[in-house]
Amino acid sequence: MELVIDGAALPAAEAVHDLFARALTLPAWYGRNLDALYDVLTERGEPLRLLVRNREALAAGLGEYAEDLLRTLADAAAENPALTLVSE
Repeated sequence: MELVIDGAALPAAEAVHDLFARALTLPAWYGRNLDALYDVLTERGEPLRLLVRNREALAAGLGEYAEDLLRTLADAAAENPALTLVSE
């Protein structure tokens, strides 16, 4: 599975968590924060490719949260061999 994280389409942190919750069919009790996202990604057993597009737009829209998000994704990919992180 591939999940495209398009910075141009994510104007707020809530949109990031909406994207992951919808794409990964996360339960209603998903914490909607970066710690919860890290847990979900590191516990995932099925292969998942995260493709990050428009990093500049992501940074412009989310500010410091974008850096924290990208760090979380990179840390999760380093921890989980089923997870691949790619940037365009």
